[in-house]
Amino acid sequence: MRPNARKNIIYSIVLLVAIMLVYSWRNRDKTVTELTETTVAVAGKMSLSGKTMGTTYNITYLDEESRDLQPSIDSLLVVFNKSLSTYIPDSELSKFNLGDTLDFNLPYLLPVLQESKVVFDNTNGAFDPTVGPLVNIWGFGPSGPELKDSVDIKNLLATVGFNKIEFDQTQLRKKVPGIYLDFSAIAKGYGSDVVADFLKNRGISNYLVEIGGELVANGVNEKGELWKVGVNRPEESANASDLISIIALQDRGMATSGNYRNFYVRDSVKISHTINPATGYPVTHTLLSATVLAANCMTADAYATAMMVMGKDRAIALDSALSEIEVFLIYDDGNGGFKTFASENLKPFLSFPQEN
Repeated sequence: MRPNARKNIIYSIVLLVAIMLVYSWRNRDKTVTELTETTVAVAGKMSLSGKTMGTTYNITYLDEESRDLQPSIDSLLVVFNKSLSTYIPDSELSKFNLGDTLDFNLPYLLPVLQESKVVFDNTNGAFDPTVGPLVNIWGFGPSGPELKDSVDIKNLLATVGFNKIEFDQTQLRKKVPGIYLDFSAIAKGYGSDVVADFLKNRGISNYLVEIGGELVANGVNEKGELWKVGVNRPEESANASDLISIIALQDRGMATSGNYRNFYVRDSVKISHTINPATGYPVTHTLLSATVLAANCMTADAYATAMMVMGKDRAIALDSALSEIEVFLIYDDGNGGFKTFASENLKPFLSFPQEN
């Protein structure tokens, strides 16, 4: 082969390699961006994000195999919503609300009914999934403000009360017509538990699951430390980084409920989205935020909702009465600021950023 021919071949090979390197470099950012939108894997740490139940979810887990479990989790949440959503016309819950009885076909409705009954009894009815019609008439439902007058509210109270339904292992029934069940105050916590159980069944022991702010943590993070989550300052203008405290979660579920964002003002009166099932009216007390920790997030979610109905003093009394929960409460101090209360068992896991 002549020298010039050999040089041309070498030049062509070098040029081809250079083109391939440039192409790979230019497409590097695009590949990373596309991956970030769904699943990110870094040395066995998997981070997933998506949408469900009208909100978002964020899931982090440690997996030596770096398995992408998002498709399975999304499919699981679709079935979950098919059971408990009030926005899906043919969900199990929607069918029951339109009728009088329901035979269970999916595995999610019975457990949430059982847990709701326990919390309903332990809180003297402060947690009540039949309160949905009252929430709607006060203007916090899908159709917006519908407030009419006290007569309508009194009439609606006749169809409010978790003791006005009955269920067994196979069927759910209404004792009186007009009952409407809504598990929005417990469903996100329950959904977090369902996803956590799925991860555990896949052999994953270190994870943090969050759906709409309700969390389940197990094991440790990639640094070998307990998962740490923040509690927002109870202010309407506060953003995600405005934290009043940080809680280290040790194999616990955690849920927070508050009145400082979801409200409106009518005739100079602040109308809260938290409705007292006993009176039919929005609550008026000093409790701004209730964070509850429990063995599972479904339980934590229900008690956090109940405490926002009960108010500070009754919430503290409930904390003393129940060994299965820990609480962190934020309440108005009456002077334009706020104070906090924490269960004794929670204090070792609690820190305050402003002290650091």
